[in-house]
Amino acid sequence: MPLRVTFLGTAGAIPTTERNPSGIFVAREGEQLLFDAGEGTQRQLMRFGTGFSISQLFVTHLHGDHVLGIPGLLQTMAFNDREEPLAIHAPHGTRRQLKSLVNALGNRPSFPVRINEVGDGDVAYRADEYEVRAFETDHDARSVGYALVEDDRKGRFDRDRAEELGVPVGPKFSKLHAGESVELEDGTVVDPDQVVGEPRPGRSIVYTGDTRPTTATIEVADEPDLLIHDATFADDRADRAAKTAHSTARQAAEIANRAGADRLALMHLSSRYAGHVGDHLEQAREVFDGEVFLPEDGDELEISYPDA
Repeated sequence: MPLRVTFLGTAGAIPTTERNPSGIFVAREGEQLLFDAGEGTQRQLMRFGTGFSISQLFVTHLHGDHVLGIPGLLQTMAFNDREEPLAIHAPHGTRRQLKSLVNALGNRPSFPVRINEVGDGDVAYRADEYEVRAFETDHDARSVGYALVEDDRKGRFDRDRAEELGVPVGPKFSKLHAGESVELEDGTVVDPDQVVGEPRPGRSIVYTGDTRPTTATIEVADEPDLLIHDATFADDRADRAAKTAHSTARQAAEIANRAGADRLALMHLSSRYAGHVGDHLEQAREVFDGEVFLPEDGDELEISYPDA
């Protein structure tokens, strides 16, 4: 089951000629999710061929570089004769501002738009086999991060062992894999734990938006496959990061280490470092042993199952 991340916008508050403001597109088994929508997000969706069939938009906070793309995105959806509803999830206390932004062009969208306020620990969205959880972040605005966490999968079915126990090939295999005991012709009962292994973890993606380092980021998902973390500054501006409620690349790496993340994507790069990302990568790699990268706009990443 594919799980793909497209980095639509990787810049900080000020875009550059190479980087758009924040936007993360996630596609999972035909469903499309968008995390933040900075100015120009609709063009990035076109440019990188993701499509516009987004069902859920998750907003981390209402600073312009994370939300100014919403009016244009909604207008383009309407021009494409969209009828399906769109859910927008955003931090508690932001509904009125977000509603004004949705209606900024003077008329309501031609399709239903629902605003859902969320806070730390809330399940913003529950779908078949996964959920998106909100968690506390530390920024100079009402803010949350989001974690997409899949349910555990069934354990592997041991066909050889089942046949050794006398289970005939056919429907009884499926029942055992589904967790049901089966009775054989001689009256023997075979239980699922005799032929099915331990549940296998699903995949997880954690996206912080803008934030200082927080414990909540570490705790929201168990050893995430991908942590997308604010890394606005390098060490040379650590004081500036603390003052403006952002993180450095090194701090993001420390959080990734403590979270047990597999991969770390450094996001929200300040325009001060345009074309010079070496320090970010070097400082993060001094701390984090996993894969560290600083995505460019349009980069895609397939998330594999941990046991693949």
